[in-house]
Amino acid sequence: MGLKVFDINFSCFSEDLYLRNDEKFHSFLNETNWNLFNFKNSNLTPLGNILFEEYNLFDYGDDEYKGVPTGQSYLDEDGEIIDCQIVTAEEHPNRLKYKISNKNILISSLRLAKSPALFFEKQDLSQYVFSNGFYIFKVNENWNIKFVLNILRTKRLKSVLDNNLYRGIGISAYRENDLLRIKVPLVTREKQNQIVSQIEPIEKKIKELKAKMQPVQTIINKIFAREFRFDIAKFEELKAHKIFNLDFADFASNIDLRQSVKFHREAGKFALEQLNSKTSKKIKDFLSEPIVLGKGISPSEYDENGDVFYIAMSNIKNWKFEIEEARTVSSTFANANKNKTVAINDILLARSGEGTIGKVALIDDENIDGVFADFTMRIRLKNYNHLFAYYYFRSTYFQYLVEINKKGLGNNTNIFPSQIQEFPLFDISLDEQQQIVKEIKADLDEQATIKKEIAKERDKIDKIIENNIM
Repeated sequence: MGLKVFDINFSCFSEDLYLRNDEKFHSFLNETNWNLFNFKNSNLTPLGNILFEEYNLFDYGDDEYKGVPTGQSYLDEDGEIIDCQIVTAEEHPNRLKYKISNKNILISSLRLAKSPALFFEKQDLSQYVFSNGFYIFKVNENWNIKFVLNILRTKRLKSVLDNNLYRGIGISAYRENDLLRIKVPLVTREKQNQIVSQIEPIEKKIKELKAKMQPVQTIINKIFAREFRFDIAKFEELKAHKIFNLDFADFASNIDLRQSVKFHREAGKFALEQLNSKTSKKIKDFLSEPIVLGKGISPSEYDENGDVFYIAMSNIKNWKFEIEEARTVSSTFANANKNKTVAINDILLARSGEGTIGKVALIDDENIDGVFADFTMRIRLKNYNHLFAYYYFRSTYFQYLVEINKKGLGNNTNIFPSQIQEFPLFDISLDEQQQIVKEIKADLDEQATIKKEIAKERDKIDKIIENNIM
């Protein structure tokens, strides 16, 4: 690859409010002058003339609400809410504080978001509270909100954000002012409506395809419930119970004499009883070595030219090791922490952070060299199907055990190896484990096929936008 060179005057640095001086930002500024589509023969307008800030604080009452943090694990590419965390006035993180309406467009500030623009046309949003990691806008009345939404979702805009505007390393973000400087062609309202009318049938097909999709946890739960005769319906019913009675003796049922309501929830007891009715074994009975926490790191110990990945909690929050977002360290750092490295079939579990705690990733590539972070723990099993264990760790029952056993308040909750090793683990033959794995994988492969079909339909929308405004 050739070296890219261009000249810049010192005065150009002052064009950015924050005196930004990195190459990727000024390369974009130099080449496009913020013209998103390189459109030569049309009047242009900055997004700042189309989008206007509209932040409204959420009014917490005494109830529980559905908190939506920024990031791809909570919202999909089409702006639909796929996950949330239950929050209350007492425990909610300060970053979950905004309400929105069906007239708002949300744009994630984080690189990890699947789509830069999110719009909730028909969803009931009254019980939802959103992270301050979203930029929240209303749209100029002269613009069709669906047309604006689809411009913001184009691959071209996402590429600009990814390659030119994001600041920082790892979970990087961009500033709202930079987004609003991007110029798009002025399009008449009539033309906008025509483009939207072409897009709507495709959106309908996407919705039909998505109706066939099932969350991974639903697939896992269905098969585990059938194989081990779990009563998921009863479990969900007990989760709704807010008031229940305890004997004083119940507080002596754990080594820490824990008295929190969360730890003694009826649903938690029920899940544990169901698991223990199917196995007398615990995770510690199948360990090849003790579960250990990872290695902490200081900023100076990262090495951009390193050849060993540093696997942080953020790199496994989506149930797999996301190598693209991982930073690297030197071989020297890795060699000094050989007892904190990963090998194929290791399972990493996040031990902290609301929305991430309990999530797991299976190291399934023997060529990955990595040191895992101190906010994760490494689980190494022997004589056990590692993919079966991974699926079990993703199941509702296991994740609920994490939920009731974690310690701390707000976003500062933790769970430890001494707790995880005591969780039940099924004692069935390797052949039985493999049969269950095979069935789960078959269902997941079917879901992957549907995802590919959806991606093709989204590409059609992208082409319609570009063909009509280029």
